[in-house]
Amino acid sequence: MTAARRVDPAAILGALPHAVLVLGPGDDIEAANDAAQALFGASLAHLRRRPLSAFVPFGSPLLSLPAKVRQADAGLVEYRVDLSSPRVGQGQIVDIHAVPLPEAPGVVILTLDRPSMAEKIDRALTSRAAARSVTGLAAMLAHEIRNPLSGIRGAAQLIEPALGEEDRVLARLITEETDRIVKLVDRMEVFGDARPVRRAPVNIHDVLDHVERLARSGFARRVEVRKAYDPSLPPVHANRDQLVQVFLNLVKNAVEAVGDRPGTVTLTTAFRPGIRVTAPGSPHKVSLPLEFCVKDDGPGVPEDLVPHLFEPFVTTKTNGTGLGLALVAKIIGDHGGVIEVDTGAGVGTTVRVLMPAYEGSAREDP
Repeated sequence: MTAARRVDPAAILGALPHAVLVLGPGDDIEAANDAAQALFGASLAHLRRRPLSAFVPFGSPLLSLPAKVRQADAGLVEYRVDLSSPRVGQGQIVDIHAVPLPEAPGVVILTLDRPSMAEKIDRALTSRAAARSVTGLAAMLAHEIRNPLSGIRGAAQLIEPALGEEDRVLARLITEETDRIVKLVDRMEVFGDARPVRRAPVNIHDVLDHVERLARSGFARRVEVRKAYDPSLPPVHANRDQLVQVFLNLVKNAVEAVGDRPGTVTLTTAFRPGIRVTAPGSPHKVSLPLEFCVKDDGPGVPEDLVPHLFEPFVTTKTNGTGLGLALVAKIIGDHGGVIEVDTGAGVGTTVRVLMPAYEGSAREDP
C-alpha cells in the first residue's frame, strides 16, 4: 500500500483558472497565482513590489473592498467590476469575491472571475427564446393589421386629390406611415418562418469578404475594416444567404457604433475547441468550435442593455425597431449556434458567433 502523496497547496493555487490575490493588512500583494499574474500582466515579484492601486483603475470598487471585508469580518462580493486599463487591457470585466483569512488577521483573499462561457451561452439561449416568442405575435399582426392598413392607405389616396395643399400633406403622411407600419409587420413576419434551414458547406471567409465589399461600397466608406482570419478553418454548415444577412446586420451596427469619428471595425475568425452545448430538443451536446467576431471601437453598449440586446424591440438607436439583432439571434439559433456580446464603456463592442463545423459525412440539404 503506497503512502498518500502530499499535494503542495501552492501547486493547487497555481492550477486554478480564476485569478487569486492574497493581500496583506496594508493591501500589499503577498501572493498571486498564475491566472492573476496573467490578468495583470506582471510577475509575482513585480506584483509584490507595488501596491494594488498601481494595477487597478483609479476609483475602482476593488480598492475599497478589502477594507470593507476587514470591517465586516465577513466575505463580500462585487459583481461586474471593470478593471480595464492600458496595463490590463480592455474589456476586463470581473466578479470579485473577497474573504478574510481567520488565521491571519488583516489578510484578505480576492478571487477575480471573468463571466464564464456558460453564462454567456445561457444569455444567448434566453434571447433566442425571446425571439421565438415573437412568432405568434407576428402571425397575428400579419392577419389583423395588414388588411386594415391597406384600407386606410387606399382611403388616404382617394381623398388626396380633393383636398387643399395643406390637407394633402396630411394625407401623404397617412400613406407614408401606413407603409412604414406594413414594413415593420413584414419584418416581424420573418420570425414566424418555421421552415427548416436549407444548408450546405459554406466558406465563412467568402461570406465575410462579400459583406465587407457591400459595406465598403455603402455605409462603411469612412470606416476602416480590418480582417484577421484563421485560414485553416473548416467550412460551416449553414445557409450562405442567411449568413450574409447576419453579418451585414452586425457590421452595419458596428459601423453605426463608431459614428462619424475615425474608427475601425474588425472581422475575425478562429477555431475554439471545447465549446459544447445541448442542442434544443436533443439530449446530445453539440460542438461549436467555429468563432466569428465583429468588433468595433465605439463607445460600447450601456451595461443594463447587454443582457437584452438580442431580444425583440430592444435597441440603442433613436429610430431603431429593435428587430435586427433579434432576427440575427433567430437565424443563428436556427443553425444550432449561439451569439453573445462583450462590451463596456469606452472599450467598444465584440459580437461573437459560435457555430458548428461542417462534417463531411453530414447530408447536404437539397
